[in-house]
Amino acid sequence: MITALASEFKAKFGYYLKIVEKEDILITKNGKPIARISNPRISAVDRLCGALKGRIPEYADRDSIREMRLEED
Repeated sequence: MITALASEFKAKFGYYLKIVEKEDILITKNGKPIARISNPRISAVDRLCGALKGRIPEYADRDSIREMRLEED
């Protein structure tokens, strides 16, 4: 997910339309999130996997992720 200022998003709307084909956009105003734009053709599972990329090992499955979480607590 990338972040864009509201004024920048407004000025470069066409650019961000191209970006949203590949990843979500978080729009901020005065340092606070005001909207998230996402591509409706990307499934929620794919979006979640993209958000978790780099935070969990690529070889991890649901059971191993659950075990890692339980070990942290």
